[in-house]
Amino acid sequence: MIWLTWRQFRTQTLVALLTLAAAAIFIAITHAQLVHLYNASGIPTCQADGDCFSARNEFLNHDQLLRALLGLALLAVPAIVGIFWGAPLVSRELETGTFRLAWTQSVTRGRWLAAKLIILGLASMATAGLFSWLVTWWFGRIDGVKLDRLNPGVFDERGIVAVGYGAFAFALGVTTGALFRRTVPAMATTLVVFIGTRLVFTQWVRPHLIGPAHLRFPLNTSSVSGLASHNGGSPKLIVNPPQLEGAWYYSTSIVDKAGHALTPDFLVQACSSLMNDLGPGLPGLGKGPTGTGSASPSSGKAQAFQDCVAKVGEVYHGLATYQPADRYWLFQGIETAIFIGLAVVLAGFCFWWIRRGLG
Repeated sequence: MIWLTWRQFRTQTLVALLTLAAAAIFIAITHAQLVHLYNASGIPTCQADGDCFSARNEFLNHDQLLRALLGLALLAVPAIVGIFWGAPLVSRELETGTFRLAWTQSVTRGRWLAAKLIILGLASMATAGLFSWLVTWWFGRIDGVKLDRLNPGVFDERGIVAVGYGAFAFALGVTTGALFRRTVPAMATTLVVFIGTRLVFTQWVRPHLIGPAHLRFPLNTSSVSGLASHNGGSPKLIVNPPQLEGAWYYSTSIVDKAGHALTPDFLVQACSSLMNDLGPGLPGLGKGPTGTGSASPSSGKAQAFQDCVAKVGEVYHGLATYQPADRYWLFQGIETAIFIGLAVVLAGFCFWWIRRGLG
């Protein structure tokens, strides 16, 4: 069965190896250029003269298109594996009728499927993992400057989670192929379900894998950047979360000792001298939606703004809900294990379906 599996999928294997080799060469060349830009920007020595902000901005402004393309390529690799390796695995045999010959030989259905799932499943995980390692290595210096690996848009494009995605996509493709018995519908369904699962997991599952941490911080003119009202609605203080390197912030709020949120009535009373400056069409803080009215230290009422924040700070404090940066690999491990577990469940279903469901 091993030799037969290799004979059937040698073309896909060779294409994958050539693609990985080409990607490795391209990434190695562009990485050397990235290292040169990193050194030329002055980041390694910026601590001495204190101009790290400018150096980091100069460095991060380069290769933005390439960074986006590499991230998208890594996201696409598991999906491609599921579509072109997983979906045709069983559906092609059923569609062409060759399963009748394969299943009437000395090899049982279970052994036939097990050989294909194990060999191609491991190949799928290895392909996704190797490409992920290349991309993670390329982004090393960028991640060291931006410190945002836990953010959802970055997390999926680094580390070991691509191994889990590859295993899941492959098993999903095999499952849809066994159910639909047609290659093209199986490929389309695999793509839709894989993308949907990833989106659901990113938006609603990952944030709850580990309980978030909470950090209380005082309200002052460093943590509060302005007072705003969106389209004439209730006024709100604009709060900046503490600068924790690499943290993934869920929310930032203003609460009292009992955990109750800041009320509009209290804010109006504490900041009454600034309320007249809040109205539709006034300049915003550069962070809110168009039409946000605001009052800030730069509006000529710096003292009034300071008094406003001080009065609110006597009763309320800031509360940041976040995931610390040191949980990055824990998140990576949990998510990888979950997707590999889903792949195992799908593989088990395929065994049951082919041995019993196909009769």
